Amino acid sequence: MRFTPLPPRIPKPLNTEMDALATMTATANAPAGPGPHGTLANRPATAANPPASIADITAAPMTAHRAEWENRLFADREMLAHIADTVGGPFHVLYPARIAANIGAFRQVFDSHGVDGTIYYGKKANKAACAVRACADSGAGVDVASIGEFTAALTGGIRGDDIVVTGPAKSEDLLLLAASRGALIAVDALDELARVIELDIAARILLRVLPERSGSRFGLNPADLATALDRIPRDRIRLEGFSFHLSGYDYAPRADLASQLIGNCAEAQRSGHPATTISLGGGFGVDYVSAQDWARFAANVTPDWFHGNSLRRYEFPREANEAFYPYHFADPGAAMLDRILGHRGLAERVRAAELRVAIEPGRALLAGAGNTVFTVQGVKTLTHHGYPYLVLTANGTSLSLSEQWFDSEYLPDPVLWPERAGTRTPTCVGGATCLESDMLSRRRIPLPRAAEYGDLLIYPNTAGYQMDSNESRFHDLPIPPKVVLHDAPDGVGFTWALDSAAL
Repeated sequence: MRFTPLPPRIPKPLNTEMDALATMTATANAPAGPGPHGTLANRPATAANPPASIADITAAPMTAHRAEWENRLFADREMLAHIADTVGGPFHVLYPARIAANIGAFRQVFDSHGVDGTIYYGKKANKAACAVRACADSGAGVDVASIGEFTAALTGGIRGDDIVVTGPAKSEDLLLLAASRGALIAVDALDELARVIELDIAARILLRVLPERSGSRFGLNPADLATALDRIPRDRIRLEGFSFHLSGYDYAPRADLASQLIGNCAEAQRSGHPATTISLGGGFGVDYVSAQDWARFAANVTPDWFHGNSLRRYEFPREANEAFYPYHFADPGAAMLDRILGHRGLAERVRAAELRVAIEPGRALLAGAGNTVFTVQGVKTLTHHGYPYLVLTANGTSLSLSEQWFDSEYLPDPVLWPERAGTRTPTCVGGATCLESDMLSRRRIPLPRAAEYGDLLIYPNTAGYQMDSNESRFHDLPIPPKVVLHDAPDGVGFTWALDSAAL
């Protein structure tokens, strides 16, 4: 099933919308009084304390960083419209060359520290076949957690011994596939180790360590680690080292725990195990917006910026960091790895112990590598405390923007395309279902002009986790396809094709 392509774009919304937008034009750019974003920027409205202007119901801008390839794509007057008309519905865009560049940046950090490093792409972040192919072409491995992911990695050109299998309580079939293909298995519990041993074939394993004072359900505590070391049959099970799972995005705890794993390797080696690898896992941050935009948003966010006063359960702005992913990250991706290896001489200790460091970035390898595109198929005006704002209906659902289903909001502002000048217009975006909760953007985004029927909304930097972790055929709507861009011979334009994972 396909969406029916929208008719040609019409130039203006209905007259009722135009009347409301005239009000916006008169008030949107008026002085807003004290405060960085308006008179009442961080105070929810009450009957006694209503918003003083349209600025007070409009979210602070969160303009996404834009990669060079995106500038070329948005400047092309035909390609996006051509893809939208051909696909007939919402679609995702992926640019594998950026994935390769991100892999190269991580590898350069390993080289600069003189550390033997291995990169495994966390495949759960995106199912696209082109991402796996970019890893194969760039010499990276893949981190998988299911037979489907394992098979897709092999199909994409990844060798079995360049795959690491993570996740808890793996099935016997997955363990057998991993062992027979020479993949590295991250063992999470003693019963899982017992199942590996019962396979009665050669296997390569890591032992996942439970961090001290952690409430995580993943990993082995010190007593279980000691038991595991005693139980591993050295004749067919090769203990290659240790790994950990750590939430959050702070580099220092990762570096400190990596130092602990060096000690674990030394102890295992004294017991006759090779133990030459420590895995830092994933959790490498991504920088979506500028420090200024993120600070302004976090300091002033209020329920009055959101349609229906959603997210009211948070006490804004105090709980902004709990409600949202940290969309500005000072040391993202490879820069975070650099901080980890440089922390308290970690790289020197790794080199002295002659160990290999493995990492499993997902989101960070996909940073700047993809967007999600919807077509505007409805425009209406609503009011909040008497101030008008637009509510758009996109030709898809928020299931294609996964953050919306984690009681949060995907904050980088969508690009309204074609890009042209206009009047700042507070705008929310809903999906094409009958659910009130189906909102792609609950907050009133300060779009640079009033959106019109047939415009495109391009949500930026969605390749990491946003595209398909919640995909669904709800309402019998098709799952948006992934469109893969490659540079055209002229170095300016692009060629495109559907990702093979969807074929």
